[in-house]
Amino acid sequence: MNNLAKSTQNACTVCLIPSCIERLCTMPSQLSRWFDHNLHGLAPIFLRLLLAYEFGEAGLEKLHGDNWFADLSFPFPFSLLPADLSWALATGLEIIAPIALILGFMTRFFSAALMILTVVAVAAVHWPAEWHTLAELWKGYAITDQGYGNYKLPLVYLFMLGSLLLSGSGRLAIDAWLKPRMSSV
Repeated sequence: MNNLAKSTQNACTVCLIPSCIERLCTMPSQLSRWFDHNLHGLAPIFLRLLLAYEFGEAGLEKLHGDNWFADLSFPFPFSLLPADLSWALATGLEIIAPIALILGFMTRFFSAALMILTVVAVAAVHWPAEWHTLAELWKGYAITDQGYGNYKLPLVYLFMLGSLLLSGSGRLAIDAWLKPRMSSV
């Protein structure tokens, strides 16, 4: 190969480098636009499925277990309900709401209902019985109960449910299918 051919080959390689760098730099924004255009609204399905599993599991445990609500003190106004009724309501919600979440049916309603259930559960079961300092309260932010409460997982559920409450069910849902039909009525 002569010197002219070698210099032309090197020049072409050098010319390609900036265009390759430019393509690499624009890839994230192109990928982001593709996700926005094609997959927008699918993210809530992951929250719906995970929350449905967790609350459904708790509901089935209550359905097949013994009522231990009589030993708890619930916050007002839930303290006015008999323990058997509270047990039945919690069990029913923890069985019906996961089915609705999976289907994406009335997602905001069931997210709000599960948020209320979770707040009551934190107040009655997961919140530390006694704490005098924020450091003691912080010890309850745990997955395992070591005498300081156990409110980490319910707090995570609250944030996940809050996300569904604000965003809705997403595209893969009965709610998304019903929305255009309900607005025309």
